[in-house]
Amino acid sequence: MSNRVHVLLFDAGSEAEGIHSLELNGHTVVLLFEEEDDALRYALLLEAQDFPEACVEAIPREDIEHFCTEAGYEARYVPSGFLPETAEDRLLLAPPEHNLDTNNWKEATSKEVLSAVEPESSASEQADLEAFRRSLEGLL
Repeated sequence: MSNRVHVLLFDAGSEAEGIHSLELNGHTVVLLFEEEDDALRYALLLEAQDFPEACVEAIPREDIEHFCTEAGYEARYVPSGFLPETAEDRLLLAPPEHNLDTNNWKEATSKEVLSAVEPESSASEQADLEAFRRSLEGLL
């Protein structure tokens, strides 16, 4: 198993950078594709649904899993040759037909992400999270 996974990013490297996620059973899920081709195919399916263009980025799996844990997201690994067994599994290979409005996604800031992680966290915890976010952006 490779130690890098592929994720979908919108506006990579900009202040408005965002990672693609799904809402499944009340959880925010970030897809971690083993194969770049699977991630590219998913990105094209999103574009066909009028999403902004997503770029596929290879990131160390440990780093993105840590990011997801810190942000309160669930990292869902999509291995090569994955075959869905349930309706939820199918969402790991193709986006849902109905999606949340993407018109305002760029308005989200890292401050909102930080406050969503733990609204009452200490200043040092928020500083640590901000430092991790900057190091993760540096990987891109």
